[in-house]
Amino acid sequence: MKEINYSKTIPLTSEYDTVVIGSGPAGIAAAVASARGGAETLLVERLGAIGGNLTLGEICPILGSVSKGTMADEIKDVLAKGHERVEAVTHNGVEFGIDATEAKERLTAFVAKAGVDFLPLTAFIDAIKEGDRVTGVILSAQSGLFAVGAKVVIDATGDGAVAAAAGAGYFVGRDDGRVQPCSLEFTVDGVDESIAITAWGGSDPVKIPGTDKEYRVFCREKCEAGELPENVTIVRLHRTLHPGERTVNATQHNGIDPLDPFSVGRAEVDLREQIGKCMDFLKKYIPGYENCRLKSSASYPGVRESRRIIGDETLCDADVEQGLSKRDAVVHDAWFLIDIHNPKGGGQAEGHARDAKPYDIPYGCLLVRGLEGILTSGRCISGTHRAHASYRVMTVCMATGEAAGTAAALAVRAGITPRELGAEAVISALVTKGVCLK
Repeated sequence: MKEINYSKTIPLTSEYDTVVIGSGPAGIAAAVASARGGAETLLVERLGAIGGNLTLGEICPILGSVSKGTMADEIKDVLAKGHERVEAVTHNGVEFGIDATEAKERLTAFVAKAGVDFLPLTAFIDAIKEGDRVTGVILSAQSGLFAVGAKVVIDATGDGAVAAAAGAGYFVGRDDGRVQPCSLEFTVDGVDESIAITAWGGSDPVKIPGTDKEYRVFCREKCEAGELPENVTIVRLHRTLHPGERTVNATQHNGIDPLDPFSVGRAEVDLREQIGKCMDFLKKYIPGYENCRLKSSASYPGVRESRRIIGDETLCDADVEQGLSKRDAVVHDAWFLIDIHNPKGGGQAEGHARDAKPYDIPYGCLLVRGLEGILTSGRCISGTHRAHASYRVMTVCMATGEAAGTAAALAVRAGITPRELGAEAVISALVTKGVCLK
């Protein structure tokens, strides 16, 4: 590969106590927790709206659970206000239905009310370092490149982009380097609620109305017959906040390199083409969907996994499988299935999603080994491939974001780094706010 040496003088436009990169569920919680803790906080988003996969990714329902009292409860209240809550209990746990478009407005207001400065359409370019300490970020907007100083930076990019740019070690995917496939979710309306089914996954035994045929079996048969896209062995159908709507989690692109923009571009083309085939399947074969209409689709492919940043501690397989407690836990009773979408084909990598037991996430998983002045949150925290398959869901990401934002504000107030702060101070602050950590 050819290389060039690039140098440019850019303005340092401002300095903040906390800069959060990425405004998905983890970033929102991190920014609000930091601002409420008294820190001057900036939230940076490369796309044109807040929410990440919750809004622009059209991922519905919100999945996963944590202990009571976290900001995840508050965010869900904000999203459900004025609606009859849609909370189905399935093998996935509680499925919390949302309106992705409405959520953009509500989450923007939620962040603004906390006093957070928000920069949409602003891309992270690089980390600024002094020795082993991250002291700011280089950003890009329509005006060009500029720098922002920070006492603490929180990486809520999902991809661990800030930590990696600062020199952090990381893992990608499983031992052979393969990652879970990406998907592009979409929403349909015009669904006949008097007969239409929902389907939470490839183990759901729901039957096609008026028949004795299991829907999951039928999906596999139609995939083999070429009437569904390759590797799409289940068309998941989830309720939103509105009757007559379903979000559809079905499209699948295997072999993606989520860190290669050309690979992501090929995935985008492939997944857009798959939507039509999935729509044809629903209209032709599934009662209640005969007149359904494509209402909207995600703004980009949903990446399930990329970098997992190496932290001071690592959440391991046994932690999730056995539900282990941690003395320095900043997230308690985190839970979701070990949900590994097959990197090499359809369905699940291990035959089906494996059970997990409620587990703790220690503060050390948010610290970045070898670096000061930076925390991670969301799906890029430190963990194994299998553990990540559980903690990557939105409710758990919100809880890690809240913990990171709380830690950042405390460290700024004390004039020390998040590592020097230690777990006990973060735990005490979270408990004081009403978060259950035991």
